[in-house]
Amino acid sequence: MVSAFPIPLNALRAIEIVARRGALAPAAEELGVTIGAVSQHLRRAEERLGMELFERMPSGLRPTPALKAALPQLTAGFAALQDGLAGLKGSDEGVLNLTVGSVFASRWLIWRINKFTALHRDIEVRLNVTAAMLDLSRPDIDCGIRYGHGQWPGVNAELVGGTEYQPVCAPVVARRLKRPADLGDVPVIQDETTMLSWDAWRAEVGMDPAIKLAGPVYSDASLAFDAAISEQGVLMAADMMSADAVSDGRLVRVFEHAVDGPQGYWLVTAKGRRESHKLRAFRAWLKQEVPASVRGYVYQSRG
Repeated sequence: MVSAFPIPLNALRAIEIVARRGALAPAAEELGVTIGAVSQHLRRAEERLGMELFERMPSGLRPTPALKAALPQLTAGFAALQDGLAGLKGSDEGVLNLTVGSVFASRWLIWRINKFTALHRDIEVRLNVTAAMLDLSRPDIDCGIRYGHGQWPGVNAELVGGTEYQPVCAPVVARRLKRPADLGDVPVIQDETTMLSWDAWRAEVGMDPAIKLAGPVYSDASLAFDAAISEQGVLMAADMMSADAVSDGRLVRVFEHAVDGPQGYWLVTAKGRRESHKLRAFRAWLKQEVPASVRGYVYQSRG
């Protein structure tokens, strides 16, 4: 009987992590064991259950339909366990651990986080700025801001903003642009990391798709912003991210024609995670601050 051979908690945790991430290494890192040990956890669990939990694919491990169906309950269960342990030792409601990408951190959050802390002096914000998609079920992460379509496994996602985007450039470059077709005569900055579609914007404004756009190429979105500010060309940017530079005159929304895209910035938490006071406070602040920033109210607390 399965009940006579209980699966150890670490093995269950390994199964849950590998099922979500599709690889052994993330589970090994989080559990503090070797990849071989994780592999043994999976093999022994399959033996005790008398069934396969994963399909071994060239690209990694893929959960079987049965495990995929049970995964939300496993993820929620471990999140609840972590919250329970936090309650036993005293959860630190005074610290909000937030993971964000570099562009959101440097172009938006860093200029406004003092407003949040002024409103909530009992909450200290600790930022983990990384391009990696960190595991939100980790006990040292309360929530994150992710950019995309909002569909990540094991995650609750609430749209924050950033869906509207349009070309921006320095004022000196803007003088050369009278109509969209003029983009063929100026450098257009290529951001290799962007999810923003030039094709969608060109179609929206009726720009001839045969006009070629070329310019400097950057593999870092923050550097692409700096390139636009330093007069290197035109950049496609989310209105939310360009708000500060537009407000102080470093950038211009030269055609004043935004496209509302399918992607945006999302407040994300692990499914099953307890709703804390600090998270409710941060969500409420975002709902107020994001619309204000896009309208240009961005420097209220700098002076």
